[in-house]
Amino acid sequence: MGQGDTARGEGQGEPILSVKELRALLAGAFPGRTGEAGVVEALGRHSARMILDPTPAMARPGNIVSGPTLMTLADHVAYAVILAHTGPMLMAVTHTLTMSFLRACRFERIVADASILKMGRRLVTVDVRIWQGSEAGIVAQATVGYTLPAG
Repeated sequence: MGQGDTARGEGQGEPILSVKELRALLAGAFPGRTGEAGVVEALGRHSARMILDPTPAMARPGNIVSGPTLMTLADHVAYAVILAHTGPMLMAVTHTLTMSFLRACRFERIVADASILKMGRRLVTVDVRIWQGSEAGIVAQATVGYTLPAG
């Protein structure tokens, strides 16, 4: 970590919440939306993985998954990886999201992998790779910035 960075509950980069705890926290923060923006599958050192099985409401013409759906997934997995490593800091908010759509996202299971690139006292930057079939099948990549609450 660079000067001014803090571990902020991060330990040695390992999550401080379990998958079960994180799922419950997200379900409480977004009641009635469980699964709409993905389900946490795994947590690791500075990382999180979510799975999304698209619904008909997520389709766009051409029977592919819509861009807004993928952006929601990217934002949700970034939020999840931050909460997993900081604890229940529900007032963390997105301040930037830059997304590159690399190929059409087929209407099948989608995997989103998030990695914390930098965690400072107030700002966190997360890399998100969204893929299908294999990790080589990247359909989109996002860089997501979050602002953490003071204190």
